Amino acid sequence: MVFAMPVNAPNLITICRILLVPLTIWLILSGAYVFAFGAFILAGLSDAVDGFLARRFRLQTELGEILDPIADKALLVSIFVALGIQGHLPAWLVILVATRDVLIVGAVVISWFMERPVPMKPLWISKVNTTGQILLAGATLAALGFGLDLELLLAAGIVATAALTTASGAIYLRNWTRHMSGGRGEKAQ
Repeated sequence: MVFAMPVNAPNLITICRILLVPLTIWLILSGAYVFAFGAFILAGLSDAVDGFLARRFRLQTELGEILDPIADKALLVSIFVALGIQGHLPAWLVILVATRDVLIVGAVVISWFMERPVPMKPLWISKVNTTGQILLAGATLAALGFGLDLELLLAAGIVATAALTTASGAIYLRNWTRHMSGGRGEKAQ
C-alpha cells in the first residue's frame, strides 16, 4: 500500500468527524434529537467521503488508518452512553458496548507492551456488529427526533446488537488469547 502525506484531506475530514462527537453528545443531552440525528448522518457521510477520497486518490496514511476507527468508535460509544444516560437505551447494553471496545483497546495495548503486537484488521463479525450499532443508534435518534413509533424495531435492534457485541467480543478475546500464547487466530482489530 502506498502512503501519502500524513495530514491530507481525508485525514482532515476524519479529524472534523472526531470534533463532531462532543457536538452530537451535547445535542442528545440537550434533547435536540433532530439535530443530533443530522450530526450523526453528517458523520456517516464524512466517513464515506474520507474513505472514498483516500482510496480513489491513493491518499491512505498510517495516521488515517489509526484515526478512522477512533472516530467511528468515539462517535458510536458516545452516542450509546448519552442515550443510555437519558434512558433511551438500556444501561446493560451501553455497558456491554463500551466494555467490549475498552477490552479490545486494552488487549492491543497489552500486546504492544509485551512486544507481541496484534495485527490491526477488523473481523467480519466486527463489521456486522458495527453496522448493527449504527442502525440502532440511528433508529433511536430518528425515533426520538421525528416522533416515530419504532418500539418493536428498537427492541429487536437492542437484542441483535447485544448478541453481535457479545459474539464479536468473544471472538476477539479468543483470537487475542491465541495470538498471545503463540497460536493462530484471526487477526484482531
